[in-house]
Amino acid sequence: MVEAATVAAAAPIFGDAGLKALGAAIAIAGTGIASAWAEKDIGSAAIGAMAENEALFGKGLILTVIPETIVIFGLVVALLVSS
Repeated sequence: MVEAATVAAAAPIFGDAGLKALGAAIAIAGTGIASAWAEKDIGSAAIGAMAENEALFGKGLILTVIPETIVIFGLVVALLVSS
C-alpha cells in the first residue's frame, strides 16, 4: 500500500511537462558546471600571465569571458526544450 502511494506521487514527474523541465534543468546545470570549470582554469592561467606581463590584461579578460557563452547556449536549449 505504501508503494502505490509512492508511485502515484512520483507519476507527474514522468509526464510531458516533468520531462521537459528535467531536460531544461540538465541543460542549464551541465553548461553552468562546464563554464565554471573552464573559467577556473582560464582565469588562473590569465592571472599568472598578467603577473608576469601586465600588457596581457585585455587578452586575459577576453579569454576569461568566452566560457560564459556556453551558459547562454544552455539557456537557449532550455528555452527550446520547454516550449
